[in-house]
Amino acid sequence: MKLLRYGAPGRERPAMMDAQGRLRDVSAYLKDLAGDALSPQSLARLARLDAETLPVLEGKPRLGPCIGAVGKMVCVGLNYSDHAAESNMPVPSEPVLFFKATSAIVGPDDDVEIPPGAAKVDWEVELGVVIGKTARYVSKAEALEHVAGYCIVNDVSERAYQLERGGQWDKGKGCDTFGPLGPWLVTRDEVPDAQALDLWLEVDGKRYQNGNTRTMIFDVPTLVSYISQFMSLQPGDVISTGTPPGVGFGQRPPVYLKAGQVMRLGIAGLGEQRQRTVPASVGDAR
Repeated sequence: MKLLRYGAPGRERPAMMDAQGRLRDVSAYLKDLAGDALSPQSLARLARLDAETLPVLEGKPRLGPCIGAVGKMVCVGLNYSDHAAESNMPVPSEPVLFFKATSAIVGPDDDVEIPPGAAKVDWEVELGVVIGKTARYVSKAEALEHVAGYCIVNDVSERAYQLERGGQWDKGKGCDTFGPLGPWLVTRDEVPDAQALDLWLEVDGKRYQNGNTRTMIFDVPTLVSYISQFMSLQPGDVISTGTPPGVGFGQRPPVYLKAGQVMRLGIAGLGEQRQRTVPASVGDAR
């Protein structure tokens, strides 16, 4: 299934895509695509619905983040060896973990804001792993049983905040709008091999990132198992699994985002995102 959320920010409703690519409202059966609604039992109930009987969404509604009420967003750094090389950092012997603030999460086509004074805002297309069943001290062999599905993440980053402001990566990762999520949650049964997905990103029509998840250093089962040794992963949590080479920081000379540009990014079978970059609103204006 391809599951999504639509509507105004903070008032999104759940929907699914039918076999013809039309969006169908499922709010009569599901309050939101969040938490326990992502359990294997809940997803099985949704799969049994006859999509042809569900209300069709007319026009082109705004798509919200494909997961609501995300509890935590765990990110993996330097998980592609060629990205580590372009960052002039060693290939890690264990996964590098950091968090992205959940207040950064926005819809797949929402604007990305450039913070006041920011000069090194960068892009990162990543495979997102959505947890559907609590994972606590799980083995690699059983890890995928805890995955509800997959989505696209743009791990937008401010490199000066990340690398030049005291060594805390979270500073450069958690700014408002720095976590576009979606357009869809694609359930695990429709992604037979998460390590065989092409992913790409363009800025103003120029292709910067072209990669494939097969070149991850640590694959999805390894990451789910590894993270679960340090914290429980709960339904609705998201793991952002790292980015392939081609980020702005790795260009020679570096290239960074400025207001007025357009990012397009996608992963095979998981859809596409499109974001404009705009100056951040100050105070409560957003």
